[in-house]
Amino acid sequence: MIASDAEMEELKREQKLSQSQKQQQRELREAFMSRKVAPEAVERINNAVRIAAQNGHHHLQVITFPSNYCSDGGRRINIADPEWPTSLTGFAKDAFEFYDEQLRPLGYRLRAEIVSFPGGMPGEVALSLVW
Repeated sequence: MIASDAEMEELKREQKLSQSQKQQQRELREAFMSRKVAPEAVERINNAVRIAAQNGHHHLQVITFPSNYCSDGGRRINIADPEWPTSLTGFAKDAFEFYDEQLRPLGYRLRAEIVSFPGGMPGEVALSLVW
């Protein structure tokens, strides 16, 4: 009986932890979906690009997010579909629109790639500014 009570307490702790993690994931997703590009983004990007270029780099990773935040789970990005930007949602979509309006005319390119494959499935997406 004592072992059974201990097992029940352990199950309750695990369930509480799982619920807490799910709530945290929901909050992170909501924050990502509602976030917008900050007004000072151009200045911050210029500074970061200057530092990266001075160090001999030709790209700068600007955003990472879970592939399940894409409308297709990251499939278009994973297969390098030219229409991959249409799968972006939330902050990633806002960031792409900012890039398209403000940075593409300056000669920058934007690269999207899946950078992790947990369990063989697309995990994290990275958007990188390329010059």
